[in-house]
Amino acid sequence: MTDWLYRYPPLYPGILLKRYKRFFADVQLANGEVVTAHCPNTGPMTGVCTPGSAVQLSMSDNPKRKLAYTWELIQVHDNEPTWVGVNTALPNRVIKLALEKHLFPELGEYSQIRGEVPYGQDKKSRVDFVLSDDAESLIYLEVKNTTLAAGKLALFPDTETTRGQKHLRELMALLPQSRAVMLYLINRGDCTEFAPGDIPDPLYGQLLRQAKALGLEVLPCRFEVTPQGISYLGLANRKF
Repeated sequence: MTDWLYRYPPLYPGILLKRYKRFFADVQLANGEVVTAHCPNTGPMTGVCTPGSAVQLSMSDNPKRKLAYTWELIQVHDNEPTWVGVNTALPNRVIKLALEKHLFPELGEYSQIRGEVPYGQDKKSRVDFVLSDDAESLIYLEVKNTTLAAGKLALFPDTETTRGQKHLRELMALLPQSRAVMLYLINRGDCTEFAPGDIPDPLYGQLLRQAKALGLEVLPCRFEVTPQGISYLGLANRKF
């Protein structure tokens, strides 16, 4: 029996017809009905947005929502048929559940988990999580959703990300006085290795290597994703 970290609500299978205007996806459901679903992903979704692919949608019971359906998963065939999570609102929720269960022994001991904590010189930035123990030793942890793959190699980012570059610089500024961790949630179970996406964003790759040399901890975390739920598989091998 799978030990689910996160359980999806009942999902509705369909076929992706097209994604457009970033936030919309037309999907043909199993009963033949064509619906427009909310696409909770602002990125290019490179490799995980192919028309004709099997997808899974969740459905909201909120009558005020303009779009009842939300696109949650897509099936890709890069290696073997694999479900990939595309809802970028979900990774932080999944990681919080994992942190509460202390699933990452690499982080050591902590007793408090705080989310969206202001940090940096001007306190205008927010880090996804700050972990602390009774001695108030702080761990700053940023989460990145990772879906791009080249064979068994997961890559982040899948496009140029000035925001991601900024996060790396801000985490570097914390070193060595505090621990800083970049956690890559590999939102597909078919990848066993991880590296920066040097082709989509060479500067990000340079900054990540620089930050790692200064002491940034890099945790590429593998997750199995199915229409039933999400489970943790362990760390991917770092190939950089």
